[in-house]
Amino acid sequence: MSYLFYLLGLAPSLIWLLFYLKKDKHPESNWMVLTTFLLGMAGALLILVLELAVQALLNYLGAGITVLAQNNSTYPQTAWLLANSHWLSLLISIFLAGAIIEEYIKYRTVRFWLKRNSEIDEPLDLMLYMIIGALGFAAMENILVLHNQNFTAVLTTQSAFLIIGWRFISATFLHALCSGIIGFFWALSICQTPNKKSYLGWGIVLAILLHGLYNWAIMEGETLVKIIGPLFLLLVMSVFVSFGFNKLKKMKGVCLIKE
Repeated sequence: MSYLFYLLGLAPSLIWLLFYLKKDKHPESNWMVLTTFLLGMAGALLILVLELAVQALLNYLGAGITVLAQNNSTYPQTAWLLANSHWLSLLISIFLAGAIIEEYIKYRTVRFWLKRNSEIDEPLDLMLYMIIGALGFAAMENILVLHNQNFTAVLTTQSAFLIIGWRFISATFLHALCSGIIGFFWALSICQTPNKKSYLGWGIVLAILLHGLYNWAIMEGETLVKIIGPLFLLLVMSVFVSFGFNKLKKMKGVCLIKE
């Protein structure tokens, strides 16, 4: 694959990275930004392995359900499983193999890195680094998409630009926003006193739910829903993340990651 395609895969994440870095009045070190971004890219490879494993398991279970239903056709439970196996598989694929694995691994990757550094000097940093890590993940995902297209179809420069242009305003933005939401609630869980233990959990659940709904609209929605649904979710999330940045900017103190 041409190096141009690799650069195109990086471009959406780098543009959003510059956009979000400008929101921080106290710039982070280049070393921290670059390392977090690269760790996000590495995390994407781990996520790919996990998602492939889940998909292989789903295929295995699907085949097993079919055999079970054929051999035990008199049992209503097996008939129900067979009748609903498509929707069950789709639900697991969208939420487990997609939203849950991706959002949780992105969070754990950034948390693992930040625990080993002392440059977190304000609540906003947690939200910002979550977004940086997510953009690294999205960059690797974009590269893999172009790489796959290059082998399964004739990938021209024009089609590559179209793919990346769409992913710039959709998937790449989605990953940044979902991780930004987790980062916001993570900051609250550390820096706020009342009910602080519940903040992070709710943030992760919210990000997973929004990510899953986005995937569902893209994969299962009708033509109009495929367009309006994702754009509406991105709009809502972008407003929330903007609110989160403004709120965290007003909060004082150092956020120490203790566990």
